[in-house]
Amino acid sequence: MKIGELARRTGVSTRLLRYYEQQQLLHPQRESNGYRSYPEGSVERVEQIRGLLQAGLSTQVIREIVPCFIGSGAAMRPIIDPVLAANLSVELAVIERRIDVLVRNRDAIRAYVDAAAEADPENPHDDSRHRHCG
Repeated sequence: MKIGELARRTGVSTRLLRYYEQQQLLHPQRESNGYRSYPEGSVERVEQIRGLLQAGLSTQVIREIVPCFIGSGAAMRPIIDPVLAANLSVELAVIERRIDVLVRNRDAIRAYVDAAAEADPENPHDDSRHRHCG
């Protein structure tokens, strides 16, 4: 299939698909006219890439992981060697630290908003209460 069809089927822009190719995440064949030609499995591969990116993994880590998947759909399972497992453990720790920071930030903002609402629960938008700290 051509890049435009892959973009339509996955909801990913052609620009991003070319980026995935540049990052060695996708491997289209080139036709004699230079056009990219993607195999049918590219739809699933793009979906895997998107899911891994949304999980917070870098394209470098994804490049290592994606070839380790065998099967397709619900039957897909990873085959991961110990070195890759160790790398994924490091990535997991980084993600968990980011989550901890986000939770602390959310809690701090929530406490500030709650305190502001408690100051005047009748009129939370009273302009006379708007003061800057510091």
